[in-house]
Amino acid sequence: MARASHVLRMMLAAVAIVATSAFHAAAQSAVPPTAELADRCPGLVASHTPRVIPAAFRTALAGDQVRITYAGHSTFLIESPRLVRIATDYNDYVRPPVTPDIVTMNHAHSTHYTDRPDASIKHVLRGWGPNPEQPARHDMVFQDVRVRNVPTNIRDWIGGGTERHGNSIFIFETAQMCIAHLGHLHHTLNQQQLNEMGRVDVVMVPVDGSATLDLEGMFEVLTSLKASLMIPMHFFSAYTLNRFVSRAKEQWDVEYNDTPSILLSKTTLPTKPKVLVLPGR
Repeated sequence: MARASHVLRMMLAAVAIVATSAFHAAAQSAVPPTAELADRCPGLVASHTPRVIPAAFRTALAGDQVRITYAGHSTFLIESPRLVRIATDYNDYVRPPVTPDIVTMNHAHSTHYTDRPDASIKHVLRGWGPNPEQPARHDMVFQDVRVRNVPTNIRDWIGGGTERHGNSIFIFETAQMCIAHLGHLHHTLNQQQLNEMGRVDVVMVPVDGSATLDLEGMFEVLTSLKASLMIPMHFFSAYTLNRFVSRAKEQWDVEYNDTPSILLSKTTLPTKPKVLVLPGR
C-alpha cells in the first residue's frame, strides 16, 4: 500500500511539472508582438465568427435599406432589401455566417479567393480574367441588385513586376445606393477608372498601407471618390487601424460602431464624409 501511495505521489508530481511547463509556454506565446511585428506578420486574425445572431439575417429589410456585416479581413456580407446576399473577397478562411447568393473574389492572395466555392452559390464572380490581356468584365442583375466591376492591376509577388487586371473594384447597386469594394487595390485610380466607377455612396477600403496601396495613395483615392461613408478593412491589427484613423481624422469624422452589422439607406447616409469602423479585423 505504501509503495502504491508513493507511485501515485510521483505521478501527480510529474503531471504538475508538465502542467506548469505548459502554462509558462502558453504565457510566453501570449506576449503581444510589437506594433511593427504585428504589422509584418498579421496572420489570419479575421477568421473568428462575427458577433452577430444568425437569426438577425432572416429579418426583413425595408425597401430602401441595406445591411452590411463585416465578417473580417476583406469579406463583408451585403444584404439587399429583398435579402439578396453578397459576400466580398470570398475565400476558404473567412466566410460570412450565411450562404450568399453572389460572391466576388480577387487574385492577390488566397485569402481573397477560393477555387472551391460552395456549390449552392448562384453567381461566382472572379475579379480577374483568363489572362492579363483579358480582364474580367461583369455587369449582372440579380433580383434587386446590380453588380459590376472595374479592373485594376496588382503586384506580381513572384516575378516582382505587375499582374495586369488581377484585382477588381466591385460595385453593388441596390436600394438607390452604390457600394464599392476596392478589393486588394495596389495603385491610385486614373480618371477612366473613376469614371467607370461613377458616384459612390459607400466604399470599403483596405487600410493596411503596405500589402495594398500605401496610406497617402489610399487617401488620394478616397478623396477622389468623395463617398459619404468609408468602412476600413484589411487592417490586421490595432496598430494599422489606428495609423489609418489618425490620418483620417485630419480630413473626416470618424465613428466606431458597436457591432459588425449596420443598416444603411440613402436617407440615413451622413451629410458629410465619415469613416465608420466596424469591429473585427
